Amino acid sequence: MSNAPLAAVDLIAQISVVPTLLEVVCKTTGMGFAAIAHVTEDRWIACGVRDDVQFGLGPGGELKIETTICNEIREHRQIVVIDHVDADPIYAKHHTPAYYGLQSYISMPIVLKDGSFFGTLCAIDTKPRKLDTPETIGMFKLFAELIAFHIEAHQRLDQERQGSELREQFIAVLGHDLRNPLASLDAGTRMLQRTATDDKTKSVLTLMRSSISRMSGLIDNVLDFARGRMGGGFAIEQADRVPLRPVMEHVIAELSMAHPDRRISADLTDVPVRCDEGRIGQMLSNLLSNALTHGAEDGEIRVCSEIVNDRFALSVCNAGEPIPQEKISELFKPFFRGAANSSQQGLGLGLYIVAEITKAHNGTLSVTSTPEETCFTVKIPFR
Repeated sequence: MSNAPLAAVDLIAQISVVPTLLEVVCKTTGMGFAAIAHVTEDRWIACGVRDDVQFGLGPGGELKIETTICNEIREHRQIVVIDHVDADPIYAKHHTPAYYGLQSYISMPIVLKDGSFFGTLCAIDTKPRKLDTPETIGMFKLFAELIAFHIEAHQRLDQERQGSELREQFIAVLGHDLRNPLASLDAGTRMLQRTATDDKTKSVLTLMRSSISRMSGLIDNVLDFARGRMGGGFAIEQADRVPLRPVMEHVIAELSMAHPDRRISADLTDVPVRCDEGRIGQMLSNLLSNALTHGAEDGEIRVCSEIVNDRFALSVCNAGEPIPQEKISELFKPFFRGAANSSQQGLGLGLYIVAEITKAHNGTLSVTSTPEETCFTVKIPFR
């Protein structure tokens, strides 16, 4: 048996209501055998079974597809109801009742929302039964729809599990398979910088370290995006009285070293703040990188932190072309990339991460942009 039919049998076995439905079918109609069958072009597989007459077929059992009426139902997708085979003008001479010795038969197609045909809910007996009534047909229709609903729900759960596994694999690649070689490159360039003597080598190593830092930032952003959008959540670990000035000075120093031709000034408060220290550093790094990318190359970038109305406020401002008003609302969406003066465009996740960090700290994020200056300001509760 191939994996697909086995999966169908397992799927129906997971639907706890199936035994009850089949019991109701048999007791209501008087039929001795009821089943949920998975029907394909070349196979008829019993997935759920109630057998009170020892028909001899259990879950996973198969009938030759050409010997079944379900094969025809797969084509026309209409219910088939036979009260008494010998008296039925259509099925009196049909090969299926003769082959299995049947006198009554009912089968309702199970069709999923996407239009795909799963199989049938069917019942058979060797004696005539009164089946062609609105009540019986309505019951079979309702039960077939209920089975289809449960099949779709279980399929969605399977897809979510697969998506979860894919997410974990993706995050593992970002967090391990990419970070480790990058860390090796970083360690190697640091060692070479300590021993480099000529200016050309030093310049090349500086550029390499800048690229490594940029790649590390991209990995951080994609990792955060993956966790946030694929179910892992955007985690922060807040601590009381965090001295943020050293963290911010370190971020500014790193980016200044990577962009020695740019002017960055800082006016930073020494007041400790309740926050996630690492996330605030990441937020400043993203804001500052955005200013370096989009700001005027000959203009100054100003970084300011202060306490305003019992809120910690962090601003990054730069000169350059103003942001069109209609684009400001798009800035914090993932993968949005505006026009840049630099050829080194990012993935468009930096400002999205800034917005998520701000939200996680119960803060606010605002943008002002004039021909003189563009300023991003984050405000989070001081305590």
